[in-house]
Amino acid sequence: MLRLIPPSSPPPSQPAYMLCRRGLQLGSIVSCGRPGRPSDAEVVTAWRADRPVLLPGMLDVAAAGVDIRQAHLLMEQVLDSGSMVSMLDAPPCARRLAGKFALVAVSGEEHDAQGIEKLYFDACKDDTVVAEDLWCKASWLSFHDEDASLRFRFSFGMEGFEDVAADPERQRWAGRLTEAIFPESRLITENETLLPLLCTVLSGDPAFVERIVYFNAPNGGAQMHHDVERGHAGVIYGQLSGSTFWLAAAKPVLMDELTAFAGHDPDAIAEVLPDAAARDELASLLADRPALSAYMDEPDHELVEAVMDRSPAFIRHMVSRGYGYVLHPGDVLLMPQRDLETCVWHTVFCLDDAPGEGLSFAIRKHEGLSGQTK
Repeated sequence: MLRLIPPSSPPPSQPAYMLCRRGLQLGSIVSCGRPGRPSDAEVVTAWRADRPVLLPGMLDVAAAGVDIRQAHLLMEQVLDSGSMVSMLDAPPCARRLAGKFALVAVSGEEHDAQGIEKLYFDACKDDTVVAEDLWCKASWLSFHDEDASLRFRFSFGMEGFEDVAADPERQRWAGRLTEAIFPESRLITENETLLPLLCTVLSGDPAFVERIVYFNAPNGGAQMHHDVERGHAGVIYGQLSGSTFWLAAAKPVLMDELTAFAGHDPDAIAEVLPDAAARDELASLLADRPALSAYMDEPDHELVEAVMDRSPAFIRHMVSRGYGYVLHPGDVLLMPQRDLETCVWHTVFCLDDAPGEGLSFAIRKHEGLSGQTK
């Protein structure tokens, strides 16, 4: 059970986690005990109802301790130098890449304000190139000067135009590249407890695509968003080090809660939307559900973003309604992403004094694409 303490309240008697993101103090979370792991039937029911599912202690992070520490060193290398090439040229990364992946180009990503570096690889087998133009891109998670959160995204082809559903073979090799650089990602892809569960959830073998390795840092984390992409069934997030706080709810639920919150706490709305015209526009959207749904799908949805991401009272409201989750090392969060109308929206906060590693993989039913990557 979770409880959120407003920023202005006295410190709670129980241990609490401060919620701070990009300079905004949004209260403190008090966690009263750890939830138990749901049954397989409960997981399937929740997934089919478009509800997020927390699976505590699903990953044996102790077994991958050496690799997780190595990943933190790579992250620190990027923070210090703006490059990860030297880490990949040295053991143990060089050994894992040798004979399998050839680094063919490096881009400084000057055209992308959040981009840091992009490494291009060819996959090789018996000295023959079998997949070209695979890449790993390191990026900042935000533009805030005091947010050191990073993500390492693995894919192929032209960024923004690649269609992973149309080229499962190259996506499979992009997955192998992920495991060569971050072998701890096998805690998900080769998990003997998790894989049968996902088989049941998806009614078929799982495939892990569009893999991202996150380092959520203090004062950072992702704002409220969804991860819908053609051909994907949802997202699996695994916490490997550090702890994070999440709000997660399906879009229809989120719209219901936005409407209910605005109705009973107009003062809180005014705190994040001081302009009366903006509040009137938000009220009109909340009174017109199709218009609200369409507005949330626009790249710029500032009126609802102000409430979802910057209102301590709204976060407290969502926690009181049961949509808050705290993830510790080894925990997994499943989030259905069936389509734009039903997908689980989610937001993330770092709860520690140092960056923590997490894995975020899109999942889909196996259709000529292997969930295992041996």
